Amino acid sequence: MSSLRSVAKHPIISLLDSATSLKRLKQIHAQLLINGTLNDPHLLGQFVATIAFNNPTNLSYSSLVLDQCDNPTLFTLNSLIRVYSKSSTPHKSFHFYKRIAESGNKVSPDNYTFNFLVRACAQILSRETGLLVHGSVIKHGFDNDPHVQSGLIFMYAEFGCLGYCHKVFEEIPEPDVVCQTAIISACAKCGDVVLARKMFDEMPERDPIAWNAMLAGYAQCGESREALNLFHLMQIEGVKLNEVSMVSVLSACTHLGALDQGRWAHVYIERNRLKMTVTLGTALIDMYAKCGNMNKAMEVFWAVKERNVYTWTSVIGGLAMNGAGDKSLELFSLMKKDGVCPNEVTFVSLLRGCSVVGLVEEGREHFDSMKTEYGIEPQLEHYGCLVDLYGRAGCLDEALNVINNMPMKPHAGAWGALLNACRMYKNMEMGELASRKIVELEAKNHGAYVLLSNIYADSYNWDRVSNVRQIMKAKGVKKLPGCSVIEVDGEVHEFFVGDKSQPRYDEIEIMLGEISRRLKLAGYVANTKPVLFDIEEEEKEDSLCKHSEKVAIAFGLISLKEGVPIRIVKNLRVCWDCHDVTMMISKIFNREIVVRDRNRFHHFKDGKCSCKGYW
Repeated sequence: MSSLRSVAKHPIISLLDSATSLKRLKQIHAQLLINGTLNDPHLLGQFVATIAFNNPTNLSYSSLVLDQCDNPTLFTLNSLIRVYSKSSTPHKSFHFYKRIAESGNKVSPDNYTFNFLVRACAQILSRETGLLVHGSVIKHGFDNDPHVQSGLIFMYAEFGCLGYCHKVFEEIPEPDVVCQTAIISACAKCGDVVLARKMFDEMPERDPIAWNAMLAGYAQCGESREALNLFHLMQIEGVKLNEVSMVSVLSACTHLGALDQGRWAHVYIERNRLKMTVTLGTALIDMYAKCGNMNKAMEVFWAVKERNVYTWTSVIGGLAMNGAGDKSLELFSLMKKDGVCPNEVTFVSLLRGCSVVGLVEEGREHFDSMKTEYGIEPQLEHYGCLVDLYGRAGCLDEALNVINNMPMKPHAGAWGALLNACRMYKNMEMGELASRKIVELEAKNHGAYVLLSNIYADSYNWDRVSNVRQIMKAKGVKKLPGCSVIEVDGEVHEFFVGDKSQPRYDEIEIMLGEISRRLKLAGYVANTKPVLFDIEEEEKEDSLCKHSEKVAIAFGLISLKEGVPIRIVKNLRVCWDCHDVTMMISKIFNREIVVRDRNRFHHFKDGKCSCKGYW
């Protein structure tokens, strides 16, 4: 008979269900002691377990009560192991297992005991303890129990030991759906998504847990396109998706900037009446914000019934990323009025909001308030934001002063913010310093070399441009190839520099020619100075024409109906020439273009950009 079988509660013990305070709990306890109810070890076990399950904040009290019992039942001990394994102090689970082990033959562990213990091991991330528990599993003969086996696979996956996961799985004579799902989850978690999919496809039957594990794995490993493909397959197969599944789907849409598919996911949530949890609502807001549709993000934000600090932070960060820094400050004020206390990430979003609209004094005040008002010690990322705040405003000396006075060693992010400001304001000397510091920290940071090269190119110092190029070659540093993603009719298309594999590439070439013709008529002259770093003189203008976002824009112009905004996600910072060209295209073709680059959003419309020339 199971040690966690359903046991009918004594009427007085049922009173614990309504005991919301420790005082009331003690009153019930006293009553049970007086009438002798707790003399029965089974009723005592119910009492202890009910306290633990109903109100985890009273775990210590239930432990004290159990300490007064000489011969606790296995049900009681397993109950405490179970609750502590899910608590903030999972290591205390082993105190109760020790009582089982030291009881002689009075109490013996069962499959539930070990199922909870391996979960506790996973929580504390102790590989040594996990191996000891695994040994006890084998010793007591539970190594063939499917629930214990799946728990062991989960535990080793948490340790990052995929090889051990496979060993456990291979020793299972006839793995059931639970064990198969566990090994698939272990391959998501440990980064072997290809093997996970192979095993998933070979499963004779797949339950919703297996589907959702595979979906989450793709999302977590950055395989966003595969995640969305699986989402569509799940709909075709009629697999029920839950709130957790939809968070994975929305995460994939966010990564790709796939707004159409994000909208469809939103429709799915509403049509299937999925509970709009705080996590799901926040993911939905984040998706709309990072796909450049802040109006919809705000609409969802005001509609969700429950908001926590992550919900507020997501929308504040979204406003900042989309260039609406003043509105992000307004929302921060509303957040405080709503009684929500900001966290470290909130201040990163807030400082970025100040930075994008040049609110230097306000940004400094918010930075100082972190410690004085909220007791939050500024971290590296906060200092990086402060450097960016001063740098964007042209206060380069103040930005350098922030770096020099940081209470910790400056990171590449802080020096990178300064280097970008030096590029903007053409400060070669300080730019050289920032670049040198970045390279000291990250020897193969290609971005630092490229920005420094652009500073030299802007100053027509071709010798130094060439020198940077030679240093990169000598150190084996290569530029990350540019990639731009665009969604058309729910399908995501990727474009790389020089890639001609797109089926409609001939049409794209024609459109690129038409764009070039109209740009020249409008007086456009290519900004080729930075390109000297990368290629030879006779190729530079043609190369600029083939930058990935320009190819993606051309594809958008031939594929999307007039009036439909062109939305692009780029893995690198937008170059000056592409920025100028996109502004002109937005006016010449009367088309709104939204570009999300590595740093922020650029909303191009009527020949203007939301970034106002600084990114």
